[in-house]
Amino acid sequence: MAQQEKKPESVTDRAASSRKASARIRDDKKPVTSAKPESFYIVGMGASAGGLEAFEAVFRNMPEDPGMAFILVPHLDPTHTSILPQLVQKCTRMKVLQVENGLKVLPNTVYIVPPNKDLAVFHGTLELIEPTGSRAVRLPINYFFRSLAQDQRENAICIVLSGMGTDGSLGLKAIKEVLGMAMVQAPETAKYDSMPRSAIETGLVDYVLPPEMMGGHLIEYRKRAGNRLGPLNFPKDGEGHDAMRKIFVLLRAQTGHDFSLYKPNTVWRRVERRMDVHQLDHVSKYVRYLQENPHEVGTLFKELLIGVTRFFRDPEAFEILKEKIMPQYLKDQANTTAIRVWVPGCSSGEEAYSVAMILSECLETLHQHFNAQIFATDIDADAIALARVGSYPETIAADVGADRLRRFFSKEDSTYRVKKRVREMLVFAPHDIIKDPPFTKLDLICCRNLLIYLDSVLQKKLLPLFHYSLKAKGILFLGSSETIGGFSDLFSASDRKWKIFTRKDSALSSYSVVEFPPIRPPGKAPEIHLWRTSETAVRQLAEGFLTRKYAPPGVLINEKGDIQYVHGRTGKYLEPASGEARLNILEMAREGLRGELSRAIQKANAEKRDITCKGLRVKSNGEIQSVNLSVKPVTGRGTPPGLLMILFEDVASAGSSKQAETKGRSKKKPYKRIEVIEQELHYTRENLQTTIEELETINEALNATNEELQSTNEELQSANEELQTSKEEQQSLNEEVVTVNTELQSKLEELSRVNNDMRNLMDSIELPTIFLDSDLKIRRFTSNAVKLVHLIQSDIGRPISHVVPNLKYDNLAEDAEEVLREPRLKETEVEGKDGRWYLMRILPYRTADNVIDGLVISFLDIHDRKTAADKIQSLNHSLQEARDFAEAIIATLREPLVVLNQDLRVISANRSFYRTFQVSPGSTEGRLIYDLGNRQWDIPGLRELLERIIPENDVLEDYAVEHDFPDIGSRKILLNARRIAPEKTGRALILLAFEDATVRRI
Repeated sequence: MAQQEKKPESVTDRAASSRKASARIRDDKKPVTSAKPESFYIVGMGASAGGLEAFEAVFRNMPEDPGMAFILVPHLDPTHTSILPQLVQKCTRMKVLQVENGLKVLPNTVYIVPPNKDLAVFHGTLELIEPTGSRAVRLPINYFFRSLAQDQRENAICIVLSGMGTDGSLGLKAIKEVLGMAMVQAPETAKYDSMPRSAIETGLVDYVLPPEMMGGHLIEYRKRAGNRLGPLNFPKDGEGHDAMRKIFVLLRAQTGHDFSLYKPNTVWRRVERRMDVHQLDHVSKYVRYLQENPHEVGTLFKELLIGVTRFFRDPEAFEILKEKIMPQYLKDQANTTAIRVWVPGCSSGEEAYSVAMILSECLETLHQHFNAQIFATDIDADAIALARVGSYPETIAADVGADRLRRFFSKEDSTYRVKKRVREMLVFAPHDIIKDPPFTKLDLICCRNLLIYLDSVLQKKLLPLFHYSLKAKGILFLGSSETIGGFSDLFSASDRKWKIFTRKDSALSSYSVVEFPPIRPPGKAPEIHLWRTSETAVRQLAEGFLTRKYAPPGVLINEKGDIQYVHGRTGKYLEPASGEARLNILEMAREGLRGELSRAIQKANAEKRDITCKGLRVKSNGEIQSVNLSVKPVTGRGTPPGLLMILFEDVASAGSSKQAETKGRSKKKPYKRIEVIEQELHYTRENLQTTIEELETINEALNATNEELQSTNEELQSANEELQTSKEEQQSLNEEVVTVNTELQSKLEELSRVNNDMRNLMDSIELPTIFLDSDLKIRRFTSNAVKLVHLIQSDIGRPISHVVPNLKYDNLAEDAEEVLREPRLKETEVEGKDGRWYLMRILPYRTADNVIDGLVISFLDIHDRKTAADKIQSLNHSLQEARDFAEAIIATLREPLVVLNQDLRVISANRSFYRTFQVSPGSTEGRLIYDLGNRQWDIPGLRELLERIIPENDVLEDYAVEHDFPDIGSRKILLNARRIAPEKTGRALILLAFEDATVRRI
């Protein structure tokens, strides 16, 4: 850049609809009015092809609470639904969201832009914008980075990851301009390294790291710099102030430039940025670091001169200059043939070339011709070198526009190069506006966004200097944040909004012309030339004398014939040509020398050897001089190609020494001499006429060929433009395809793992299963299914009806069709041919959208269960028979019997009991033994005995009870009781028998 730093760039103005959205993004000179309760860093991450692996590597090594927000902007296929949020979510415990319009940015959250959308940040809120450009020219990463820089300023961090092309480089410059931090993936770790390398070539990157290490450095950066989020102030006294003075000394000693005249806070913020990068917590430590690392001084110098500029910055301002200011000025310059422009602080040349294009367009519109000369200067020699080349990344398309790209640029691989006719308008040179003399007699000074970074004292000295440099009514073009201050008597406003001023004719003498003290570059002492007698000096003196005295006169020319150096007196052979002054040897050659000289030069260049022409008759001052001509190629290490030394040597005429003796004889033959001369003249004229005719023929052929070549060139240019557009679209499409392919590859790997898990799960539970599609064709089957249905791998795709099951069941296909018609579960017990039983379950196959897409047939082995059930049924039958047998025995007995449960309730009684005691089953079963009849059995002794039988397994024998029973009178009954069920069953019973004691005695 220049000795200044540029103002933050606006969001790319792509089209009218995009302009409205971009207008919402605040201007950089206004403070951020974010509604966030506290500041935090927002990290923009841009990637193209190969970016998915880089994203995953970054977040796998990122803690779940980094205290920052992450916004991912990949190149996505606008027609494809992205699965990037799901893939990234697997690599981090932070919340991952796909951006929706108006979404508030929160820390510890990852946001991913959706396909076919541009993204901007406005007061900490994400805004989705419909893209207007074609897929080939869209630069979503640059677009977002610029928006992030304008909205978050020093809270902005950008990361450029793997990708093709150069997207992200210009946005990175915007981030660095507002004191943000820039991090780039190490190219050797990137799948596609074009984007990382383009970002690194800006010279503004803070960290170049593999993705795995970025998380740790981000956390360290946040810890170091997080406490300084907010206003930074230059230390005005104390140790900090002394340290800053030492920094100025170190900068001046190494670079020759004094930064003490810059705005102190501007310098201080840059210094603190470098401290954060090197993780230094005190400015005195940074001073020490500068002393021990001279290369860091150069890096700080670059940081102070951040070359953040772009073509047609503030497009409206340049349009005003083109449409309103310059046309009127040029109309007033009718007597002028040249236009002189100065662009101080030109950085890498974008602004200077913008002025050149505006000037060219303006001259074309007015149909005027001026020799435009634009002086573009800067104190950064590296930036000047880049500007001279005039080659810029393809991302400038968003700023320049298609029409100007076609007219003023030529496409070279992935860059645009300014055409030669525009480059020839500019002269780039290192120049320090603070201490070097200014350019004068200027028509326009374009000094935009330089003054705002200089101290007010220096501003007051520079504005009179600009007034001095401009011609009457000359134009001063400042940045939108700059002003002329109190110098309204020197300049009048032509456009107040865009700060375009016109020089006033004023009493400039009231202001002293600025004279800055010269600063000698470090390490360069004044040159002192001393004559010292030595052997070498004497030899050089002697050789120089001999060369001047005895060497023949000659000239040194370049490959174009322009004279570079003259030795000796060459006036007899060369004379200035009439018209505009030129130093071409063929135009200056005297009569008789030009033809042979031209042929000798051509031959010497072609054959690379010395050419000598003897006896040339050269007319000089009315006399004919015989001259020997020598043409010698000049070669040697470091010598430019095409240099020739032309030597002239006079040759004495054969009769000149005896002129007096032969004077009489020569007078006798004057007519013969004239005849010879006339013959030579006639011969020369014929040769000349033949040469002219041949030349005309050649010229006609050349004109025809040139017209054909021009037509062909126009066709090729048109075809080249079409091919270039197709190439750009293809490259953009290729990037999107690579991104989609990477996502799908990740998804396929996940599906493969899921498929393997499912297969292993099915095999582990040994459940034979067959999957059918909606046409009842086999889709897949488990390894255990082959035991029941004869299946091999080639059976996939065959109808289930074509497969013979190993079952004693023939309705498998019919059952499948039934379930497909009426989607419901169907279960059937089937027997295999090996005698084993299975529960066949047929149920519909439902997708995630609850759509029936086939059937699932599974076979559950129920052989053991079925065998056990048969055994239980047989046992139950046996038990029932035993029960019936016992009841038959009891019923046959003549003695009354009662079966009691553990609670002494009657379970059953035989017919003899009902008959003897004249009771019915309904009034007996289920009741306590003590409640039967008129409670004749409620005897305390009997109760005690019966209650002891269950727990103690006691026996009751011949327990006598006398009672007056209804209908049978007074009787003495003997009771016998015993436990009849084993204890382990938990269902012990008591068998109670009644015996008539009277009958026994009989």
